[in-house]
Amino acid sequence: MNTLKLRSLLEQFFIEDIGEQDITTDLIFADDTNGEIVFLSKDNGIFCGEEIIKTGFKLLNNEIQTELFVNDGQNIEYGQKLATASGKIADLLKGERVVLNLVQRMSGIATLTRKAVATLDSGHTKICDTRKTTPGLRMLEKYAVTAGGAFNHRFGLYDGIMIKDNHISFAGSITNAVESVRKKAGHMVKVEVEVETEEQVREAVNAGADVIMFDNRTPEEIKELIKLVPSGFITEASGGIQLSNLASYRDTGVDYISLGFLTHSYKALDISVKVLIREGEEQR
Repeated sequence: MNTLKLRSLLEQFFIEDIGEQDITTDLIFADDTNGEIVFLSKDNGIFCGEEIIKTGFKLLNNEIQTELFVNDGQNIEYGQKLATASGKIADLLKGERVVLNLVQRMSGIATLTRKAVATLDSGHTKICDTRKTTPGLRMLEKYAVTAGGAFNHRFGLYDGIMIKDNHISFAGSITNAVESVRKKAGHMVKVEVEVETEEQVREAVNAGADVIMFDNRTPEEIKELIKLVPSGFITEASGGIQLSNLASYRDTGVDYISLGFLTHSYKALDISVKVLIREGEEQR
């Protein structure tokens, strides 16, 4: 993840949540009393969010110390201690919800992604995400996908040319659309074209696309259409693919399967934050 962007995002999230002040915490803990909190897993899954914990609390108070007991991409189990943070109680309480929210969501995405990779169980086809992410959280959500063992598609409209059905309709044809971008785009940018029919596959290949994406096609249809794509082209399947039918695409021969549900239909992993009471200490 981009460290500067991460800090900027976290600053925005803290400003949104804290506002002018945490009125509850500031009225109860006006002094510099220190304390310690622990992140506990209340579910089984894949952990993701170590940089959120490390960076988040430091933004509120650089003297807060964090310790991670797991790394991104590792399996975690119910009851497992994931991390601790120690420092000024007021700052710990102000930061815990924002940090926890992000860690739960990123771990949920990583967990779902790992399940998808295991379900596909392919030595050739790779799973990747899409742009169907939460506005403002794309960098974090796409990072969580990689922690789960999959790959990233383009990050936005700026880093890859993807000619979709509406582009084709407005341009008049696949050939027109590809020719337009080839005249203006640099040689470092690949061109992907979304296709649904045999005629579109042939046209995209002849027009000089780099990536052929089979949209909303069944595994049987893809097995036939992919025969029309010469070696050297990258192929992708997308649309209508869920966890329940993902395994049926295992033998289609495509290089990638892009799954929107990884980042729009995940369930946040259940993680809690508790005050850590060490042996011999008294509960406040």
